[in-house]
Amino acid sequence: MKSLAAILVEQRKPLVIEEIEVPSPKLGQVLVKVLTSGICGSQIGEINGVKGPDRFLPHLLGHEGCGEVLEVGEGVRTVKPGDRVVLHWRKGAGLESVTPVYESRIGKVNAGWVTTFNEYAIVSENRVTAIPTDFDPEIAALFGCAVTTGFGVVNNNAQLAIGQSIAVFGAGGIGLNIVQGAALAGANPIIAIDLFDNRLKLARSLGATHTINSAKADAAEKIKQVVGSDGVDVAVDNTGNVDVIALASRLTGPRGRTVLVGVPPKDSVAAISTLPLHFEKRLVGSHGGECRPEIDIPRYTRLCLDGKLSLEILIGKRYSLLDINIAIEEMLIGQLAGRAIILS
Repeated sequence: MKSLAAILVEQRKPLVIEEIEVPSPKLGQVLVKVLTSGICGSQIGEINGVKGPDRFLPHLLGHEGCGEVLEVGEGVRTVKPGDRVVLHWRKGAGLESVTPVYESRIGKVNAGWVTTFNEYAIVSENRVTAIPTDFDPEIAALFGCAVTTGFGVVNNNAQLAIGQSIAVFGAGGIGLNIVQGAALAGANPIIAIDLFDNRLKLARSLGATHTINSAKADAAEKIKQVVGSDGVDVAVDNTGNVDVIALASRLTGPRGRTVLVGVPPKDSVAAISTLPLHFEKRLVGSHGGECRPEIDIPRYTRLCLDGKLSLEILIGKRYSLLDINIAIEEMLIGQLAGRAIILS
């Protein structure tokens, strides 16, 4: 089987659209027809080499999506052909397989346990979770990372309580879901900070009580005006910018939690006072909101089906796989608010 794919051939360069040869699934593997894929900021970070040189080039990308199972390999028990599934990067139920290697005109192309920037993908069983077959594939793609990470940050990392205050630095796909999750948890006030007004407008529609464009105003002063000099109960950084991380820590209250979601470039250092950490203040790093896909995705699916959760507003724009580099560029320059969805 042949498949069109967007391949990272060289860091800090556009993805290369090329045809790949898809092998049959082996032990613990699932062959999936990818229906939709979201573009996460961490994938852009991978393209730009924020973690340093990439020894697996060329390779496939994409870690949130929705697809249909076409075939399963030996030992697969949690999904079957015909199932609609969410593709996610966090480990779920089932086997963890070896990672696939695809053949192409440019040679061998590596891949991880899940990829979604391709029409057909070999995915590890523990990176897919079955959902109802009639569930909207565009919404389902958001469960692969954006929604599950955002809600997981609120529930698991921040442990946000009713009436507590939160400042969310960065209103991209994950940040918007942190805002929405905070609203569902009864937080107040909910302050969203970003460089782009279109993202802040969307944050308000999802539950932000206050928004700050940090390109036009002093975020620290504005936040103190809202919550007082002690700072917020929870501050979340989604940017990976070390200066923003330091600011988020300074603006966290004496018994508050600073949660780091964004990943800074390799070897960068944030200047943070550690003394308050000895007196109940906490600084934690988030790994996908510590989400459990096999448990959390069915919960969020039920909320959507019961009309308790609406996620359509999070979809910013739809693109074809051939236009994926345009989507990435529009994300980088702030033209896009909400998630970019790739339709296969």
